[in-house]
Amino acid sequence: MAKEKTDKPIAENRKARFDYFIEDRYEAGLALEGWEVKAMRAGRANLTEAYVYLRNGEAFLIGAHVTPLNTTSTHIHADPTRTRKLLLARSEIDHLIGAVERRGYTIVPLDLHWKGGRAKLDIGLAKGKKQHDKRATEKDRDWKRDKARLMKRG
Repeated sequence: MAKEKTDKPIAENRKARFDYFIEDRYEAGLALEGWEVKAMRAGRANLTEAYVYLRNGEAFLIGAHVTPLNTTSTHIHADPTRTRKLLLARSEIDHLIGAVERRGYTIVPLDLHWKGGRAKLDIGLAKGKKQHDKRATEKDRDWKRDKARLMKRG
């Protein structure tokens, strides 16, 4: 599933790639309020503490922090860590439920971006990494950086 992203992400969960093996990716829409869209356009979203929860055949984003703008209208009480519903196709939700319940996967938010003027969330079907896997990932990353540095010099 090829995806074209023209803009840079609104928010990225970099810790997810460090803590999990991402096996499958989905793109979900978000049910947002107006002040949240304005805040996201200003780049005020954070996914570091966020996770995806499945309940009653629906997917929800919990713990994502969207800091409201000062110019948000006065009659709205803005809740920065509000639970937001994810908009996915029924077949995708059924696949995610099956993977989480039967095969022990976790669903993690990866990045938040704009697509056609709408906010989209990339979620990943992931397996947790053990401590030695995390060390190996870090070692590989360091080696690639050193190798690039050596190639640049030589």
